Amino acid sequence: METTLSKQYKEKIVPELKEEFKYDTVMEVPRLEKIVINQGLGGATQDKKLIETAINELTAITGQKAVPTLSKKDIAAFKLRKKMPIGAMVTLRREKMYEFLERLVKVALPRIRDFKGINSKLDGRGNYTLGITEQIIFPEINIDNVPKLQGMNITFVTSAKNDEEGFALLKKFGLPFKNEK
Repeated sequence: METTLSKQYKEKIVPELKEEFKYDTVMEVPRLEKIVINQGLGGATQDKKLIETAINELTAITGQKAVPTLSKKDIAAFKLRKKMPIGAMVTLRREKMYEFLERLVKVALPRIRDFKGINSKLDGRGNYTLGITEQIIFPEINIDNVPKLQGMNITFVTSAKNDEEGFALLKKFGLPFKNEK
């Protein structure tokens, strides 16, 4: 089953980008490869339930099972041991990725109070990371059951060669950037 966003990418975005950047073939057109949602939970060293809650919330938001991220080394000052769970993440690809992107752009981002758009700073390789301060902007989260407000990073990984191509691709997908380039 194809989502409207993946259909729009094939039928509308690819020809527009091919013409804009004068690509020879459609295979050169940048595409969205994956979306990675990551939640770092520093307080998880004291409270083990935070990890479980974060995994359940990310699973509800994305529709795909989230996994805990483990620490790589011991840090005594933070009471951290190697391989202790300190976060949660989920990687979305194909149709689930397009479904999540559509919900993010059309439902979640407009629910942010005083929302004026997102920053347009990419990483130099055509990828973009969006920081969200509260998980309650997603309609799948019941506000009454949230023990603690948590932020998350949403990374859009593209096959673009540079920021200009990546920005054009994400703009056509409907990400509401603040200042146009």
